[in-house]
Amino acid sequence: MELVNWKLERDSDGIAWATLDMPGAAANTLGSRVMAELEAILDQLTVRPPSGLVIRSGKAAGFVAGADIEEFTRIDSIDGARKLVARGWSLFERLAAARFPTLALVRGHCMGGGLELALACHYRLVVDEPGTRLALPEVMLGIMPAWGGMLRLPRLICPAAALDMMLTGKGVDGPKAKRLGLADDCVPLRVMEDAARILVMSGRPPRRPSIVQALMNGPLRGIIAAKARKTVEAKVRREHYPAPFAIIDTWANHGGNALAVPASSPSSLGAIFRSPTARNLVRVFFLQERLKGFGKDGDFRPRHVHVVGAGVMGGDIAAECALRGMTVTLQDQSVERIAPAIARAVQRFGRKFRSKPREARFALDRLIPDPAGHGVAKADVIIEAIFEDLEAKRALFADIERRARPDALLASNTSSLRIADIATPLTQPERLVGIHFFNPVAVLPLVEVVRTAQSGEEAFRRAAAFVRRLDKLPLPVKDEPGFLVNALLGPYMYEALRCVEEGVAPETIDAALVAFGMTLGPIELVDTV
Repeated sequence: MELVNWKLERDSDGIAWATLDMPGAAANTLGSRVMAELEAILDQLTVRPPSGLVIRSGKAAGFVAGADIEEFTRIDSIDGARKLVARGWSLFERLAAARFPTLALVRGHCMGGGLELALACHYRLVVDEPGTRLALPEVMLGIMPAWGGMLRLPRLICPAAALDMMLTGKGVDGPKAKRLGLADDCVPLRVMEDAARILVMSGRPPRRPSIVQALMNGPLRGIIAAKARKTVEAKVRREHYPAPFAIIDTWANHGGNALAVPASSPSSLGAIFRSPTARNLVRVFFLQERLKGFGKDGDFRPRHVHVVGAGVMGGDIAAECALRGMTVTLQDQSVERIAPAIARAVQRFGRKFRSKPREARFALDRLIPDPAGHGVAKADVIIEAIFEDLEAKRALFADIERRARPDALLASNTSSLRIADIATPLTQPERLVGIHFFNPVAVLPLVEVVRTAQSGEEAFRRAAAFVRRLDKLPLPVKDEPGFLVNALLGPYMYEALRCVEEGVAPETIDAALVAFGMTLGPIELVDTV
């Protein structure tokens, strides 16, 4: 078979270097063609074994982003789901059984099927840089890591830690991967190829589980599974999110092999892959990918952000910007009003950089109290996050427009006022857009980017690019009351309150909506917000 996506080379030491670099794609994915070519590579190496095999990516951004989700959406039968899983399972089983040492050299993202590919290798070497991230996020799509992830990850690291990764979809960086035992080593970029060559030729036995891990994967498996199941049940219902329960059941009762689960089981491949939850979560995935596309074009790279208003929203927006490497000046009426925001930022940076205190210090150094507002004159982006008073916002932006750079992006975080109304005193109202974050800023990924009839296209593109710099999802919305999210949320909460007025118990209303699938009931939500 002609290799289109892979390149196979042998060096002077007899090491085979298999480089995955899908032409025309921003990221590598494991679709049918890529998997077939990998199988052809293994065929070739079986005939003429190398001294070792290193699997790496030709893309600096990442190793493998996972399976090809487009192919997943085309599954229309239980048989199709089983064939998709069986293909990956058997290929990675073959890789794991190779008679020559194999190594996955991971730089950047290593997600889903990409991590399952790495787990099938004898060794895993990760590059120590911020973009390196290893995860099994299939649960976020309503499915399972069925290409061997449920088998190999609990055997390699602590089963409790493995279940946590699989049930939450959360990833780990390079240093943590090494601490967990997921990676054999974590090395700087400049030595990654030499380190890979040394490790794959070392003859070092692949990592073996400790006695405790063996017990947790054996006699204690039921206890670990019961604890994990209890944790999941406290957060979600099986009828709404079957995948986490299926992951636990498959690991506990079928050795992590999804193909061994009986077709009649609610944890079977057919039940999971064809569930409404999986279909809807995949749809959400593609919608999120679409939102990520906003702000990709252009070269706007803000370095200095000025935030006016050090309340909960303004302070947390400022902290998020500092966390992402931007210099931030935070303005309010006094240093005393800014102090609580700085204190919250200290806690946020400490949690984020728990193992890297210097990074936490650097982030805090980038967050500068600025009660006099000197940062307005230098900022690339100026965000208003004061109280919801139209005249106060108008006066503020009239002053900001006079003092700011002519190319600075002006934005309001208002949630209830129209951007066009705020912009009326401006000589250039097209400069003002809405950038509406949701609370808590650190957790919620969606950000509404509001454009008026006067908003310039360049201002909108810059706003979307700024939101993407914060690793959030820019949602373009019209300048209408409530924008989009609150326009949907308002009637929902209002109708719930009407039910209370008509005599329905608040507990009954909340219970009904939670049973329907909401995270919390509307009455509790009213109390919260």
